[in-house]
This record gives sequence, C-alpha cells and structure tokens, in this order.
Amino acid sequence: MGKNRLEAFSDGVLAIILTIMVLELKVPRGDSFAALASLLPTFVGYALSFVYIAIYWNNHHHLLHAVKKVNGPILWANTHLLFWLSLVPFATAWMGDNHFAARPVALYGFILLMASLAYYVLSRCLIHFHGRDSVLGTAVGGDLKGKLSSGIYAAAILASFANRWAGFALYWVVALIWLVPDRRIEKAIGE
Repeated sequence: MGKNRLEAFSDGVLAIILTIMVLELKVPRGDSFAALASLLPTFVGYALSFVYIAIYWNNHHHLLHAVKKVNGPILWANTHLLFWLSLVPFATAWMGDNHFAARPVALYGFILLMASLAYYVLSRCLIHFHGRDSVLGTAVGGDLKGKLSSGIYAAAILASFANRWAGFALYWVVALIWLVPDRRIEKAIGE
C-alpha cells in the first residue's frame, strides 16, 4: 500500500502534540517581564520538547521519503512511535510544573527512550520490507547515532535520580546531536 496516508496521519498527530504542549504555557498575571519568570520551567521544558518533536518529524519525513510503500507491520510500528511521542506533552508539563524534580525528569527520559526504541523498530520494519540493499537500508546502516542516543537516554534516566540537572542536561545533549543535520538519507536519494 502507499505511504501517503501514513505520512498525513503522522504529520497530523505531531501537529496536535505541538499544539497540546503550547497550551500548557499559561498567560501569567501581570504585565511585567518579572511575571514571566514563573513560566521559565514550563517554557524550558516546552522548548526542549518542541525541539524533540521537530527532530522526530524531520527524521520521520526523511525515513518515509526513502521508501515507496508500507505494510501492516510498518503501520503498527509507526503507531507505536506516535504513542510514545503523544506522551511527551504530559511528561513535559509534569516536569515543568514540578521544577524538574527527579521523578518527572526520569519519566521524561523514559518516554524519550521508548520513542527512540520505537523509531528504531519503525526503521527496521521499513528496511526489512524494502531490503537491506534498498536506499533506506544502505543509508541508515547500523544506525550508530540512534543507538548512542538510546544509551544516553538510559544514562540520563539513572542520572536523574542522583542529580536531576545532569539527567536533564543529557536530554539536551541528545537533542543537540540530532540538530546536526543527518544527511545519510538525502545523500542516498541523491538530493
């Protein structure tokens, strides 16, 4: 089957996730910049989560651009990814409302870890369906960057209980790793 409906559905879900997150930014009482200070934890969490959703959207777009069709297991793998990403607004709000306490920071990392594993499963389903020698299979290869990210998430979850700021900082590290454009698929497609 074609991939267009999968792309459209995924784009819609990701847009809704971003919308839900921005609704957590409540307008403060008062007209001074000092009144905005109470929003800082919520805004920092929102900014990080916005970056993550944008990274997933970008990579999901490239992933599907490299393939021509999908099957049932791919649809379910994609739904699995969207499930974990749909929990990002909840974890973001909990983390911001509790000023980055250890448990909310750890839960946030758990959701990021599960989303990274779900993305890995989706990419492997696509590669299995199209073949290791396909454009996608050749471009992604062993996916060292993805495996490294999952490892950092796991370390960040554990670190969160010892030092919540260390855990939170590691989530930014992974985001920065992925902000560096990953051109593997573009190069394989010839764009």
